[in-house]
Amino acid sequence: MTMHFNAFDMVVPVHQSPGLWRHPESQIDRFDQLSYWTGLSQTLERAGFTSLFLADVPGIYDVYGGSHHAAARGGVQYPLLDLQVMVPALAAATTHLGFGITASVTYEQPYLLARRFATLDHLTGGRIAWNIVTSYQDSAARNLGLEGQIPHDERYDRADEFMEVMYKLFERSIAEGAVVADRQAGVFVDPEKVRGIGHRGRWFTVPGEMLTHPGPQRTPLLFQAGSSARGQKFAVDHGEAIFVINADPKKLAKQVEGTRAALLQAARDPQSVKFSAMATIVVGETEAEARARFQEYKKYVDTEAALALFGGWTGVDLSGLNEEDYVADVATEANQSALGFFTKDPKKKWTVREVAEFVSIGGRGPTIVGDPAQVVDQLVEYQQISGVDGFNVSAAVRPADFERFEHYVTPELRRRGLLPERPQTPVTLREALLGAGPHLAEDHPARRLD
Repeated sequence: MTMHFNAFDMVVPVHQSPGLWRHPESQIDRFDQLSYWTGLSQTLERAGFTSLFLADVPGIYDVYGGSHHAAARGGVQYPLLDLQVMVPALAAATTHLGFGITASVTYEQPYLLARRFATLDHLTGGRIAWNIVTSYQDSAARNLGLEGQIPHDERYDRADEFMEVMYKLFERSIAEGAVVADRQAGVFVDPEKVRGIGHRGRWFTVPGEMLTHPGPQRTPLLFQAGSSARGQKFAVDHGEAIFVINADPKKLAKQVEGTRAALLQAARDPQSVKFSAMATIVVGETEAEARARFQEYKKYVDTEAALALFGGWTGVDLSGLNEEDYVADVATEANQSALGFFTKDPKKKWTVREVAEFVSIGGRGPTIVGDPAQVVDQLVEYQQISGVDGFNVSAAVRPADFERFEHYVTPELRRRGLLPERPQTPVTLREALLGAGPHLAEDHPARRLD
């Protein structure tokens, strides 16, 4: 048994732990400096991480209190830099580390996005993944020309067609060997091996050819994180790596088992898809040191910023409630799984205060605290119960918690043989994570398109 680790991060002051940017060890005020991200990437590579998984949102969190004030004051996923433009620099600073890039199928155009991902696949040597999202913010919809969000399930219907266009561009438009660069014949690209995709659908019309020749992976490795019923179907139809979140590994096991069963029913190998669970790790040389550190973290929690984060996820404004009021189940077109975590728990009714405290360090995944052996024991137990293949690790204090992972957790993982052996020669991210070839598997739906 081995585990894959991705660093779950975002090019912002606060990603998952509101208030922790104020911790004395935090360096995240440098989030807008390239040297911060190249240094982090090198730390992660030394620590044995498979990839740096970068989240993204196309709008500001303005639900709490009906304005952007709380998010801006607390640095809650704001300001937000464009993650895609810095990836080639991070790839140049590393040799093996992959990069998972979030891009929204609701607000991008497939024709141009395919060129961007093919370019990144070339420039990283095939170390690129696409985290496919449909987005969930009204603020993004308004600023991108819509009066409001496309309804939740319709976003996924549209996303299916978006993916069909992307697959045709990546897999069908330019044949293998099209780029010949034949000096004697005066032919750089064989025109007979390039064709338009002729797509005309409900949402997209793309008649022509792919702009960029295929990279080492052709289609980038496909991450997906849909947790609603419609989102899980989308993950089965497209995902090669699925990002899941649940603090309770037994509950998560049901989701993983159900998704693997659905993959089998869809004629896909259920073991070919990798599941990564979110986890926040607070480690020390001793258990006492780790627990003292965790208690220290709590002193920096920003409750209002945590509720701004919750509002951004769910579309629900808790600013008018008292701390002891219960969070109610309401209809939303935002992140339905995030809201359902708090409103559909049969064992607990969540108060506003409890939601803020829970969100404040690590979000909705487990927070693992202990010495190196205890941390690895808990990771192993969580993996065995839930059935996941690895973890998307979130840091409360950045980059200190990733550096502490390298110093404390990585040696223990290697001592137990739990980290995959890294090949001497760099491979594509698909090969590193899935243990297969560089291209989409034969049973992936993209390979069945006409």
